Parts: sequence; C-alpha cells; structure tokens
Amino acid sequence: MEIFTLPDVGEGLTEAEITEWKVAVGDTVAVNDVLCEIETAKSLVELPSPYAGTVTELMAPAGETIEVGAPIIGITTAASPSASGPADTQGTTPAGSPADASPPAPETGTTRPSEAEAEVDAAVDAATGATSAAGIGEEAPVPRDGGDPAGGSSSGSGSDSGSGAALTGSGPKADAATRRPRKTSAGAAGPAGPGSSTPPVPSGQTAVAPSWSPRLREEPAARPAPAPSGTPAPPASQPTAPATRGLKLPAAVGQWVAAGRERQTDVAGLFERVLAKPPVRRIAKELGVDLTKVRATGQFGEVTRTDVENYLAERETNIDTSGSFWMPDTGDNAARTERIRVKGVRKATAAAVSESYRDAPHVSIFVDVDASRTMEFVKRLKSSREFEGVKVTPLLILAKAVIWAAARNPHVNASWTDDEILVKHYMNLGIAAATPRGLLVPNVKNANELSLRDLAEALGTLARRARDGKTQPTEMADGTISITNIGALGIDTGTPIINRGEVAIVAFGTIRQKPWVVSGEVIPRWITTLGGSFDHRVVDGDLSARFMADVAAIMEEPALLLE
Repeated sequence: MEIFTLPDVGEGLTEAEITEWKVAVGDTVAVNDVLCEIETAKSLVELPSPYAGTVTELMAPAGETIEVGAPIIGITTAASPSASGPADTQGTTPAGSPADASPPAPETGTTRPSEAEAEVDAAVDAATGATSAAGIGEEAPVPRDGGDPAGGSSSGSGSDSGSGAALTGSGPKADAATRRPRKTSAGAAGPAGPGSSTPPVPSGQTAVAPSWSPRLREEPAARPAPAPSGTPAPPASQPTAPATRGLKLPAAVGQWVAAGRERQTDVAGLFERVLAKPPVRRIAKELGVDLTKVRATGQFGEVTRTDVENYLAERETNIDTSGSFWMPDTGDNAARTERIRVKGVRKATAAAVSESYRDAPHVSIFVDVDASRTMEFVKRLKSSREFEGVKVTPLLILAKAVIWAAARNPHVNASWTDDEILVKHYMNLGIAAATPRGLLVPNVKNANELSLRDLAEALGTLARRARDGKTQPTEMADGTISITNIGALGIDTGTPIINRGEVAIVAFGTIRQKPWVVSGEVIPRWITTLGGSFDHRVVDGDLSARFMADVAAIMEEPALLLE
C-alpha cells in the first residue's frame, strides 16, 4: 500500500485543512485524479493522486488541520506487496525482501465481483456526467495549463512510500466541470481506457507526478465590464432671491444676476439627473425604487433593468438576513454567541496586518482628483479595436499612474530592513482583492514592463483567479507596492494598512459626479479621492506628497502617459 503524505503545495507551507474528500474507501483512482480539497493560509488547492490503484484508507478526516508530511491516504497499487490490513502504514517492501506472490486478501469495500464493480463504475460515470451538466449556464471551464504544459513529468516507484514529495501538479480549486472522470476499468492499476485523458501507467511504474505549471496569464481575458459610475450627489439647493427691496439695480446688473441663477439651476439639474431609459424608469416607479440609490452598470453609466432587479434582490436579502440574525433573550448570552475558528486566509491576514501595523509607523495623506479625463480615456479605450474583449476600468489608469509616479519617486517602491533600505528596480504591483475566503493581495509580476493592454489583461486575470479561489502563493509573493480599490464598494476614501514587506499602498476611492470649480465656474465633474499610507521609516512627508501628486496628475491628464 502506498502512503500519500500532505505535500507542501506552497512556499513554506506548514499545515493545511482538508475541507472535502473527493474519494472514499474502495474507490479506484488513476494518476492525477483529485483526491481531496485542502485550504491553506492563502488558497484552496485540489490534491491530485500520484498513484493509480484502489483507495484503502483515509487517514485524516475532513475539517481537520494536518501538518505537512503527515499521512492522509493509503492507496493499493498493482506494484504494492500484500497489505497486512488497512492499518499498515509502512509502505512497500524494501528492495531485496522476499515478496508474497499471493494476491492481497479481499477486504470489505476494496474489491468487488466483476459484475457488481461494473454497475458501480457505471453509476460513478453517470454521477460525473450529472456534475458536469450542472455547470450549464455558468462560465465555461478554462484549461489550467493554458494548453502549454511546462516541464517534464517525474516518476518513481513506491519504495519510498512516506516520502510525501511536493507535487508540481498540486493546483488551485477548479470548476466542477474540469474534473477528470474516474477510471472505469476493473483493474486497480491497469491502462486507462480509450476515452480516458490519463495516460496508461506501465507495469512497475506507479507514482507519476503531474507536470502542469500554471502561469499568471493563462486564461482568456474577462468579458468587458461596464464603466463604473457613482451615485449622483444630492441635489443642490435652489438659490433664494436676495433681499433687494427698496434698492434699484442697473439693468445690466440685474441681467447678470439672473443669468447666474440660471446657470446654478442648470448645474443642480445635472446632479439630480440619473441616466436610465424610460422602461427602466417605469419599472423603478412601479416597484418604488429610488434610482439615485441604484448602482449603475450600463455602458454609458446608465441604470439598467438588471441593476434595478439586483438592487431589489439585495434589499430583500438584507431584510431577510436582518430578521433572522437576532436571537431572543433566553438569559444565556453564551448560547446566543457564535464562535468562528480563526484559520486559513483569515488567520494569515490577521498575522500580516498586525505585524505591518506594529512594525511600520504608518502615515496617511489624501488628495481629491478631477478624474473626468480619465473617464473619457477609459471610454475611448473601450471602443478601441486594440482593446476589444479586454476589461478596461479606471483602475487600469491608476495602476499605470502608480508605475509612472514610482519611477519618479523610487523609494516608495522599496522595503525596509534594520540595516538597509532595499529599493526595487522592478515593480510587482499588488491588487487587494476581497474574496469569499478573505483578503488576498496577488501581484502583477514586472508590471513596469507591460503595455497598457497587457496590464489590463493581467489585472483581469488576477481578479478572476482571486474570485475563483485559484490564486497561488507564488502570485502573492515578492510584492513591491499595492493598490486597494475601495471605490468598488462605494467608499470615498480610507486609511489602508501597508502590505507586509512593502512601504506604500494607494487607496482608490469611488468616482462620482460632484460640483467642481473650473475657471471660476461651478460645473459637474467626475471626482475621486486617493489615499495613501506610507512607512515613515522609509518615506518622509515630502516624498509621499510628491508621489501622490504625481499619481493625481496622471488621473487628471492620462495623456501624460503617452509622452
């Protein structure tokens, strides 16, 4: 029996929790079949089987945290010697020892009569097909290797059963539709059938390490998303007539005052206006929805019917949740207190932000920016043939602005040690991502070398992988500076905590129309607030101010990027 130990699927992983077993005792598995799903401090990972055979024993229950190197499953292979029982965890017989020529003793749940096994395998195939069919209507699965597997596969015998070598094929959680079907042949380690995607395993060669190596931009670009837009500001108050009783003004002065009032009224009307088509306005009126409270996702910043429906669904969900959240007073508050064990991403995030806030003296500054030309630039890029099929948002312009400003102020792209300041002449740009599992900060490697289109594709891939739980530890390592897009949640600004190992982070607030003075006149403009937190050991107030001013300059005039 081959013993598979928990491998180190990341950099320096010490433990992981088995969230779900994908196999049971008695199941037949092939090389690369998914055995279980584990949750590390940074990602969800599916562990593929390095052996072909029959599952003999599950050595760790789901929901338990296991240390790296601990045995988790036993698999009987064709090359394995006779097992003394399910409790045998000593691996295969050492080379040179006499082997038992008799076949292994039948065990309950491990062998079946050929007819019964055929029926069970047929049921497994049917279940697998049903699982794949359940994905109809969802986003199509993406090949994890991008069609270009890297490196050669390594193989070895079962003589070192407890080695637990790290699997190069250990990858992130994939969609259900991408699971490989289980082997349907009656033999435990025979060659795969004609329809199987798993290559046959030669006699005497039972352990084959997978060889795919995911790359950052291995998936196609995301579908274009609508330009973000904010909720219009409250209507400006109407000007009141000045007290002029008993005072005669020249006719020219009176006309000038009247024209000024007219302009103020027009500006106020612009802020009250919400872009929406008549059918959408009618539906909103019938349902009692205030369109100024609905987040617009239309191509030109208009509120769509889907936006209204989503707003209603979210409101109903919040009402239902709030009604079922509170518990009646029973005199025992402990019974009304929920306990959530700190683990995985939450545990890693808590340790990282605590260390950063404790060790790095934070200083924060803020600047309001007229991003109207950035919005126009984004609109032009979306209609450009070069950016067809690529998601373009104001975050792309901010990312380029940060790269440009860091080149002019290099010490913001650095790290601190007790003896040295390490200035990085490359930029791995981190993007904070809120995922169902917690906060992740993957980074775009060598972002300074990417064109605008390549950077847009990389940002889209980064966000998509984070949402799908596919982010790998290597994608979050060696960051140099970060951006947090709190504006996506409708927040104006904040004081972000610096990512551990860096000295600067930029917070991107929501972009919304506000009154703005241009050439002495108040007109509506797209305004955002940028916030920055800096490690004061490295970045002084003057440097942080110059850096933020440079970032703001690009947001106000993106054409500077073309110079």
